[in-house]
Amino acid sequence: MDKSNVKETAMTQERNQKRDPAKRVQVVNVKIVKETSFLYANRYVRSPEDGYELFKEYLEEADREHFVVAALDTKNQPISINTVHVGCLNSSIVHPREVMKPAILSNAASIVVAHNHPSGDPDPSREDIKVTERLAKAGKVLGIELLDHVILGRTTFISLKEKGYI
Repeated sequence: MDKSNVKETAMTQERNQKRDPAKRVQVVNVKIVKETSFLYANRYVRSPEDGYELFKEYLEEADREHFVVAALDTKNQPISINTVHVGCLNSSIVHPREVMKPAILSNAASIVVAHNHPSGDPDPSREDIKVTERLAKAGKVLGIELLDHVILGRTTFISLKEKGYI
């Protein structure tokens, strides 16, 4: 063994013996806190129209794109609604972890997601379709089924389930 290899081995052993200082780990309690509530007359979300009715009042006056998730129980009754992202005038960036987090915390069996198009035109963009596909895959892994993705326009809506994207 030459001198450079011996020196390198000694330095490696010395580094392995030194340890980083202890890392403090925070112990946390994660909770959902109710902000407000409203009455949902239909009680169940069993169709795209039901999803539209659930989200319509919630998103009607929004001037920017809002991406919202409704957590549903095993009978498709809404447990909670959570705005997971507020975008700009014509876009919203969402990630499956932000969408699934309130569903997990609500013990949801399934979810329906929605977002508005402030332009009034509910036609889905390529990004809307990609997000829907990613959410459906994430839901399968977590055991939380994505039932629909509803896009609200000014006076109408589009169901990505009805369009065959789910």
